[in-house]
Amino acid sequence: MHLNEQEIGATSSPRKKPPSNIEDDDADSVSTDSRRSIDEVRTIERQLSRNAGYDEPDKDLTQVITTATNMTSDPQYEIDFDAGESPQDMTMGKKALVILFMSFSTLVVIMYSTSYTAGISGMMESFGIKNKTLIILGITTYLIGLALGSLVLAPLSEMYGRRPVYLIAVFMFTILIIPAALSNTLQSILVTRFFGAIAGSAMISNAPGTVADIVSDEYRALAFSIWSLGPMNGPVVGPLVGGFVFQYMGWRWTNWVVMICSAVSWFMVLYLPETYAPAILRAKSAKKRKETDDDRWHSRYDDKTDFWALLKVNLTRPISMSIFEPICVFMNVYIALVYGCLYLCFVSYPIVFALRGWSPGMIGLSYMGIGIGSMVTIACEPLIRKMINAHKPDPETGKPPPEAMMSVVCIAAVSIPVGEMIFAWTCTPEIHWIAPIIAGVPFGAGNCAVFIYASNYLVHSYGIYAASALAGNAVLRSAMGGTLPLAGSKMYATLGPHWSATVLSLIEFAMVPIPLVFYRYGHKIRAKSVLIREMREDRERMERKKKRALERGERIKAREADFIAEKKEIDV
Repeated sequence: MHLNEQEIGATSSPRKKPPSNIEDDDADSVSTDSRRSIDEVRTIERQLSRNAGYDEPDKDLTQVITTATNMTSDPQYEIDFDAGESPQDMTMGKKALVILFMSFSTLVVIMYSTSYTAGISGMMESFGIKNKTLIILGITTYLIGLALGSLVLAPLSEMYGRRPVYLIAVFMFTILIIPAALSNTLQSILVTRFFGAIAGSAMISNAPGTVADIVSDEYRALAFSIWSLGPMNGPVVGPLVGGFVFQYMGWRWTNWVVMICSAVSWFMVLYLPETYAPAILRAKSAKKRKETDDDRWHSRYDDKTDFWALLKVNLTRPISMSIFEPICVFMNVYIALVYGCLYLCFVSYPIVFALRGWSPGMIGLSYMGIGIGSMVTIACEPLIRKMINAHKPDPETGKPPPEAMMSVVCIAAVSIPVGEMIFAWTCTPEIHWIAPIIAGVPFGAGNCAVFIYASNYLVHSYGIYAASALAGNAVLRSAMGGTLPLAGSKMYATLGPHWSATVLSLIEFAMVPIPLVFYRYGHKIRAKSVLIREMREDRERMERKKKRALERGERIKAREADFIAEKKEIDV
């Protein structure tokens, strides 16, 4: 026999009074005199079970008497994802589309940084500038803009979600290309490229976070490999496309082509859903509070900190992580050096291949070796994943530890200087042109592997703060990529092609111990990290909270069963 809602709501009749033996650990958080409707109770039951990691409770339970909380953090009022609602529950097709959109959008931003180099001679002629280093400042200001923008836009994505940041930033990036294309002075080009890069940095700093949002740990490396087709080939596509565009249409069209691609990118991100779990749950809890007019509904990511205080914390986090987190410090230095040498190629390649009398379009084709190397790394992802999974599992997670990623970086750390050294001694006209292009294959493969798997190491190590870790990395990386090319022309003029590239190769060889140390001792370094320890403690608190929620749900069900049994006895 079932109770109706009127019977549940009545509190005056002694024969309908529920049992009052509420256990001691519930005493502080409940009021035994309050009642809920059936729908409310069933919602709470489902929520408790989901929080505890169990399936939805018995569908036949229709009558429950329970107690209301006086605490705003009561697990009964915690909002969580429903079945199929998590970003990682997206269909495979939708995930593939998100990764494709992110890859193309990142390619556009990075392509703009290097397509600029194809039109340097045309700008020198248009503006009457004799000093090539002044024109190269366009690369520097662009990469500095990427660095500074990452500091702002990555934390903002953690506060408000990825999607609104993408929509505003990509729109501004597209608009700011127009004055650069129409400019009649170098100064205005430098300024507009700087501010355009600040907007474009949203893709550099946040796209890896978006990929991490929607893909499980098991397939994250594969997803990063597919996404990296854009950012890793952007530096190659830029001068390749820019070279032919400049040769046949002039340097201004190197801007217009990028603007057209960026407009397509904006329509892509317009289609994207929000993928950042904390932002989704915060919005969901806010909607629930508004619908029910009950402030007790909350998510575990709600933060009532004052806006400016919260903004300060989020804006300073990438910098503080780059200074105080040993993993970030050393990985940032290493990746920045690798990135700087890559961008130096966009100054050195035109110099050495111009000695062969190549046209701008043909010089753009010389970067194909680097692009092929990147594709080789991406194509080998299944083999690389097997190598990573062959490592001894972490006892806590049952999965390969983050240091398994560094095994790939160790190989890449040797591949990069080897390719650089081969290029150093084959780049002059007396040696066939195919040799320096082939040298770009191990160089490009190593760069791609460092970019993917070192970034993956940061993502695995810092979890929900991955965007901040990657933003701090992007700052130093972009700063190095922006300043090192300034020395390219002078260095190649002073040392010559052979020794200029040799010096870079020797520096890269000297940095090989960094990934080796992290591969061997990374687990100890992570154990001493204050931020990682705090994240682990927070995760353990959440697990205990879910366990208590499950136990409370079981007690509710037990009291319900006792009350129904008592009611049947009275009716009989």
